[in-house]
Amino acid sequence: MENWDEVRTAFQVARLGTVSGAAEVLGVHHATVIRHVDALEKRLGTRLFQRHARGYTPTEAGRDLLSVAQATEEQFGQLVSRIKGQGETVTGELVVTSITGIADLLVPVMNAFQADHPGVIIRFLTDMRLFRLDYGEAHVAIRAGQAPSEPDNVVQPLMVMHWGLYAARSYVEKHGLPKGPEDFGKHRFIGSDSSDNRAPFYRWLWQNVPADRITFRITEVAAQEAALAAGLGIGFAPVRAGDANPDLVQVMPPLPEWESQLWLVTHVDLHRTLKVQSFLTQLKTAAAGWTSC
Repeated sequence: MENWDEVRTAFQVARLGTVSGAAEVLGVHHATVIRHVDALEKRLGTRLFQRHARGYTPTEAGRDLLSVAQATEEQFGQLVSRIKGQGETVTGELVVTSITGIADLLVPVMNAFQADHPGVIIRFLTDMRLFRLDYGEAHVAIRAGQAPSEPDNVVQPLMVMHWGLYAARSYVEKHGLPKGPEDFGKHRFIGSDSSDNRAPFYRWLWQNVPADRITFRITEVAAQEAALAAGLGIGFAPVRAGDANPDLVQVMPPLPEWESQLWLVTHVDLHRTLKVQSFLTQLKTAAAGWTSC
């Protein structure tokens, strides 16, 4: 397609909403972005964007064209990822996506893997979105909850993650500890911003604590850790971290329904490549030695 560069540019403008953002991603001057969009609109004889002070918004025609461009971009990325993974050398990029909260376990494994394979560049992604393995967005995914059921994925259990309910000593000094669930209405809790969160311990919290007592609500584990340490309320932490922190007090013994099963997920097209298999072997060996996770 002779004008693919123009379509690709328009796709990035639509995705990011600004000329400057598209220029940065594509590594071109902003004038090139404007020229590509203008040329494409002229060739098609229609407006693809509404221009306004805050950026560019796709028109109906723009959305139609850009949905095709997005699919093409994703499929090309999938093809590139598969080609890169087909070689029988452990080099190039290894993209690993994971839930947040276990970097302290995974980073030492990645460190050892790169020491054994210095030609590997690791991209460790902990974004909240679900990465598409079928589009080549990652080689290995670590996911929590029910076993992933997407077709063409290879799913293996990695470990069970144990969670406990804790409070900072500063919180306990001010408010004491609940004697049991009957006291929860007298305390402040840290929880997910959404009652539909899939994490089992958050579901338990919303079912057992009055909503108005979940007074600090978060969307990421790092914020929960900071709020817990600051004494903003009672909240969850991995048992391995909570028990090792002298500034935290366990509120009640961990319950089985708080546990999270973690899964290793790979796409069938990349699962048997040397690079992916080498990393999986190293990760599973390390995971076998993890205790009280």
